[in-house]
Amino acid sequence: MSQVLNVDSPKQALVNVEVGENVKIFNFVNAYGCTIDDGSKVGSFVEIQKGASIGKNCKISSHSFICEGVHIEDNVFIGHNVTFINDRFPRATNEDGSIQNDDDWELEKTYIKKGASLGSSVTVLCGVTIGEGAIVGAGSVVTKDVAPRTIVAGNPAKFLKNV
Repeated sequence: MSQVLNVDSPKQALVNVEVGENVKIFNFVNAYGCTIDDGSKVGSFVEIQKGASIGKNCKISSHSFICEGVHIEDNVFIGHNVTFINDRFPRATNEDGSIQNDDDWELEKTYIKKGASLGSSVTVLCGVTIGEGAIVGAGSVVTKDVAPRTIVAGNPAKFLKNV
C-alpha cells in the first residue's frame, strides 16, 4: 500500500512523493513528484526530482542528487554525494539570451539496475545504464553503460573485473 506525502517544514520539503511501506526519509530531504518504493531509506540532504523513481530496499546516502529521468531499481546502494546528470548539453539561456525552460532541453534517462552499488562521490552522466549487480568505485565518473556484475572505477570509469 502506498501513500502520497506532502510535508513542508523547516526540516523537510516533500511534495507529491509517492512512498511504499516502511520507507525512511531522514531530515533535510527535498523531494517532489517522485516515487520511493517499500523499505527504502533516504539520507539527509538528498534531493529527488520529479519523475525519478527509487525501487524497493534501496539505500540512498546523504548529500546525493537524483534528478528527473533517473530510475533506480530494487536493492541498489547509492553512496554519499552521488550526483546524476540528465542533460548532455546544459545551458542557462537560449541563443537569444532568454532563460531556458523545460521545453528548451532534452531529458536523457538513466537506469540503475537491481543490486547495483555506487560508491561515494560518483558522478553518473545522462543516458547510461548501470547493469544489475555492478559496482562503481568511489569518485568515479560514469560516461557509458556499465555491464552487469562488473566493477568499474576511475575518470572515466573503466572495467576492473567481474564481480
